[in-house]
Amino acid sequence: MHVTRQGTNDAMTPESIQAMIDRAIQRNSTQDDDSQNSGGGIRRPVQPARVCTYPDFKKYQPLNFKGTEGIVGLSQWIEKMESVFHISGCAVENQVKFATCTLLGAALTWWNGHVRTLGHDAAYAMTWGTFKQKFSDKYCPNGEIKKLKIELWNLKVKGNDVAAYT
Repeated sequence: MHVTRQGTNDAMTPESIQAMIDRAIQRNSTQDDDSQNSGGGIRRPVQPARVCTYPDFKKYQPLNFKGTEGIVGLSQWIEKMESVFHISGCAVENQVKFATCTLLGAALTWWNGHVRTLGHDAAYAMTWGTFKQKFSDKYCPNGEIKKLKIELWNLKVKGNDVAAYT
């Protein structure tokens, strides 16, 4: 196979193309080394990411959830939990395990019943998304959402000035 470079009459063979690729790779790796050593110092080894342990997770003060906080409390708990997962670097496989350690009261009773029904391994193997859906179904029933929507739509402003609106 012969390739002709545009603008020249030089025929390129597969060997010459491979040689060009090899030179480009060599040139790029040399530039990378130079840019990383631009300060003239020795390259520092990159630390591998540290696994998030439960004590690490707890340092970020996740909220507890009892099951009596209502929809707003549930939403705040989920948002805080996802924030803690992110900043602590919590591994996906530990998210349900760590989050359920923050449950108290009725919520803990619900979770323990769920663990007994599914089995320990299956319960803790579920994804955060699946857990969140099951938990929301339990603590955020459709009737409650409807009630809040009706309350929101029926809000009335008293007065026409900014102070009354506020």
